Amino acid sequence: MPRFFVSGDEIGGSFMVLTGENAAHAKVLRLKNGDEVTVCDGKGTDYRCTVSDVSAGQISLVVHAAAPARSEAAVRCSVYMAFAKADKFEHVIQKATELGADELVCFPSARCVSRPDEKSLAKKLERWQKIAASAAEQSRRGMIPQVIALPSYRAALARAAQAELAVCFYENEERLTFRAAIEKASPFHTASLLTGPEGGFEPEEVAQAAQAGLSICTLGSRILRCETAPLCALSALMYAAGEF
Repeated sequence: MPRFFVSGDEIGGSFMVLTGENAAHAKVLRLKNGDEVTVCDGKGTDYRCTVSDVSAGQISLVVHAAAPARSEAAVRCSVYMAFAKADKFEHVIQKATELGADELVCFPSARCVSRPDEKSLAKKLERWQKIAASAAEQSRRGMIPQVIALPSYRAALARAAQAELAVCFYENEERLTFRAAIEKASPFHTASLLTGPEGGFEPEEVAQAAQAGLSICTLGSRILRCETAPLCALSALMYAAGEF
């Protein structure tokens, strides 16, 4: 069934109208009167609708029922990834959205090669949010993850530490496994997974993370690329939470 995300102010009563990109997408799908569609408010509620009229620039819908989206994970997970080169973060945004991440957060760290300025970062954030929206629509999510950029590593640590399970992954950690950290924190409903850039974290940064309250974990004996580590961790978390 076709799925469309709309803003909250477009939701109302027994009728709804798709406009702009949604209407254009509906035309591409060749929707006609009587076809069923799902409209989502992007915050976890799905609306079952049927097409009542197709006209230039808009698609009119009749709303039949509203219900909580069934595709959202029980654990709200924030993925924190240090700025990376090229389009690596875009890849993580797309795949982490499909896997069920609640939000994607980028931040600078000592070994980051990529350090976008304020102007370019604003443009990137706009693009990144569109990637998240597209991936949420494709994977039938009930919400669109927020993409956030933080000004400093300390800000990332302070924010990540607020989760019930807060983890910083470090390639030189040999004692605490991610599985052990999950078992120690259970039961939990919020999680933060923090990974570094291409060169990893400085030892001093790992110490700062531990001081902020994050568990320092290993993801195994193999060294993972910066775009692989967050997706590996998120997949493991979702499996442990029973999502798979």
